[in-house]
Amino acid sequence: MIIDRIKVHFEEEAKEFDSIIQKLIPHYNDMIEALVSVIPFAKDSSFSIIDLGCGTGTIAKEIKSNFKNADITCVDISPNMLEIAKTKAGSGKYIQADFNSFAFPEKYDLIVSSLALHHLENDNAKLEFYKKIYEALTPDGVFINIDVVLGEDDIIQNAYMEKWKSFMRKNVSKQEITDKWLPNYYAEDRPAQLMTHIDMLKKSGFSIVDIIYKYYNFSVYLAKI
Repeated sequence: MIIDRIKVHFEEEAKEFDSIIQKLIPHYNDMIEALVSVIPFAKDSSFSIIDLGCGTGTIAKEIKSNFKNADITCVDISPNMLEIAKTKAGSGKYIQADFNSFAFPEKYDLIVSSLALHHLENDNAKLEFYKKIYEALTPDGVFINIDVVLGEDDIIQNAYMEKWKSFMRKNVSKQEITDKWLPNYYAEDRPAQLMTHIDMLKKSGFSIVDIIYKYYNFSVYLAKI
């Protein structure tokens, strides 16, 4: 199964993950800044968050540094990632789980995710998960996601891929891109077009959906109940 491959992949690369993501993902820090900047709560307010696919806790740490009273739950499929996240992000709840079978334990004011939901197998799985996210939010809840997206047609998608490969070549060898990162992308990732995400979020019940940031095949988008 794809999810088993993904789990092994993340378990093996957990210690190097922070370095890897900076080498492979263009403007990742800008996307984190965009996500945090649109969190609609006062800096000193108390609210609950769940971070889906928390990885090494980068998003959780950034949120906690900006919202000191936030109560954060971190979810990831990889135990190794969660151990690093505990060290980086500190106090909070940590849950090892697979999105495909994950049941939200409670309702949250904010649900965030970063470079994780594109692993869901197909558009139907994404739609069903967005419905679960909607149901897991409080009445004024917000969902914010950073993720990889597809172009609307082959020409746009090819341009996206060329731009992405150009970025990666600044940081890793062409052979590593060809032999490792592109095969991983095609084997593990199931991205959808950004407009498809917007449509699915509206079908899930969200009243407001907006694109906060976009750089070719990477985007930050928000949905409010």
